[in-house]
Amino acid sequence: MTSALQIARSGLDALDSRMKVISNNLANVNTTGFKRDRASFETLMYQVTRPAGAPAGGDSQYAAGLGTGTGVRVAGSERIHIQGALTQTDNALDLAVEGAGFFQVARPDGTLAYTRDGAFKPDSTGRLVTGTGYRLTPELTLPEGASAVTIAPDGTVSASLPGQTEPAQLGQVQVARFLNPAGLQPLGENLYGESAASGAVQLGAGGADGAGVIRQGALEASNVSTVQELVDMIETQRAYEVNAKVINAADEMAKYVNQNV
Repeated sequence: MTSALQIARSGLDALDSRMKVISNNLANVNTTGFKRDRASFETLMYQVTRPAGAPAGGDSQYAAGLGTGTGVRVAGSERIHIQGALTQTDNALDLAVEGAGFFQVARPDGTLAYTRDGAFKPDSTGRLVTGTGYRLTPELTLPEGASAVTIAPDGTVSASLPGQTEPAQLGQVQVARFLNPAGLQPLGENLYGESAASGAVQLGAGGADGAGVIRQGALEASNVSTVQELVDMIETQRAYEVNAKVINAADEMAKYVNQNV
């Protein structure tokens, strides 16, 4: 049989995991494009002594069963993909997705990753890359001398080139979408990877088929609410203290039995 000590210990483990999730959210309150996580819990198996509806003698049945829970565990951490506030930067190469979608970038090993952090910069060859040097995909290169770079809400990129009177179209920034963005695998560096749970990537123009539109000269802030996280932290702390008190009470009860029975 599972003792009260074991049940309370499972509560301490689960609440410790929740506190880690909250601390990570607060640590990333200023991370561009960060999406907060939320820990979810589920009960462990019940020890059923008598099922509901069991015969109680004659034609009678027990209206309620008799069972004891064995504790709790963390079922998972759900990523909340709510839109963060857009911060105007007036930098022509700072981009934000307003709505659903991600920017697609290529990692050094050739694998693709996805990010909401649109702080792009040109490298030595003019290709747009992230702050860590990952290339925007499909590649977009700014020719030497390009000025007045304009990126439309659908991702179309144009710029003024030396010797030309009309702006030249340079390419298009595409938006990557997933049926279940919460199923993306976090990779660090503001990146996510495709997984079996997320579904296959769907690339397209901004604003097409449910994809978000691209906003030039803006970055998406973290969607973490400091006030909400502090409330959750206090709630978790109090629940942790209560579970610790249960352990102390169960220990005192066991001590009493050992000394007096």
